[in-house]
Amino acid sequence: MALTDVQARKAKPAEKDYKLADAGGLYLFVTRAGFKSWRMKYRFGGKEKRLTFGPYPEVTLVEAREHRDAARRQLRENLDPAIERRKARAASAVNAGTTFEKMARAWHAVQTPRWSQNYAALVLRALERDVFKHIGAMPLRDIDAPLVLSTLRKVEARGSIETAKRIRQHISAIFVYGISEGAASADPASLVGKALRPLVNKGKQPAITDLKKARQILIDSEADVGGPQVKLASRLLALTAARPGIVRTALWSEFEGIDWSDPDAPAEGALWRVPASRMKLDLDRKNEEAFEHVMPLSRQAVDVLRAARRLTGRIKLVFHSTRSTHMPMSMNTIGYMYNRIGYRGRHVPHGWRAAFSTIMNERARDHGQADDRAVIDLMLAHVPKGLSGSEAAYNRASHMSRRRELAQEWADLLMDGLPPANDLLDGRVRD
Repeated sequence: MALTDVQARKAKPAEKDYKLADAGGLYLFVTRAGFKSWRMKYRFGGKEKRLTFGPYPEVTLVEAREHRDAARRQLRENLDPAIERRKARAASAVNAGTTFEKMARAWHAVQTPRWSQNYAALVLRALERDVFKHIGAMPLRDIDAPLVLSTLRKVEARGSIETAKRIRQHISAIFVYGISEGAASADPASLVGKALRPLVNKGKQPAITDLKKARQILIDSEADVGGPQVKLASRLLALTAARPGIVRTALWSEFEGIDWSDPDAPAEGALWRVPASRMKLDLDRKNEEAFEHVMPLSRQAVDVLRAARRLTGRIKLVFHSTRSTHMPMSMNTIGYMYNRIGYRGRHVPHGWRAAFSTIMNERARDHGQADDRAVIDLMLAHVPKGLSGSEAAYNRASHMSRRRELAQEWADLLMDGLPPANDLLDGRVRD
């Protein structure tokens, strides 16, 4: 027997939730608290499913039956009503501008003036690659924590644990922006941080920290059969003690104080200015110019760059991939060379940072230069927790003179007896 409006109106709460059936799968669901809503039970693809049409009496019996009839028409056309409703909401949200992708692009446009061009492109590329295709078309209000986590799990599945954590930060920032715009009421991404896989603690990376043996690494690698570009990158890495990722992605536009037209011109004020967006920093610090890493360059480092200029001076990247001049050198190129010449398990590209820190701190101790420890940390771009942007800028400026002296001292020690960088281009090292 079909349900009447009188029955629906007089339905009282009971000790347990219960249903009042109408017809065609439609029923009125009454909770113990007295809340009433229209629902429909149906089967699709061999599975029992359910639709909710809204609360009674806001949705009348007549309206509930109209919703039921529309759903049954979709079933006859072999369409799942639940999926069709989701598509309809998504289409409506697209028109209203409240989909995740539209909100994300609006957020990105607001942030872009604060970011470097490279970092802005990096953020957008990550969203397009890993987020938009999964939740981009969905309204912000329909995205919950399990859905965000499912999206991030796909990034983790390819081994990109750190990338997944960074993307979660982006998603969270987009939801906060959406809340301020009235398009969302909560930030589900803030709830899933602890559910992500932890970063693997790699422990200490293999490093040779004896000066004579460290110098031998360069001698052996530069006698290798490899091309000149990887040898120059290895030498610049050793001289600057920068992170390998910073060296392999270096741009010509980041170097200052070098006259490229005159190979003999002095470059006493040469600097390598790495934007904060390319440094290993917390997300909020990547936007602050004060946290850029400025490295004073030794004469030998300038020598390397002038040699590299002969190879790649007409493109943006100092060290490009063997596959494309538009892509940076592979993260494994220098490491493979070290493995090939017998340093597997003994020294990795990142090991130059430990070599520089150990050797120069020992010299500072032996020469009574205790204050050099803090300067050496600055040269390695170690940023103390809680350091403000103004403090970072002040420390960098106040210690620049001593940093330049230490950079030159390290270069003189490490490069003692090694040939000029141009010899790596001419092939005279192997001969």
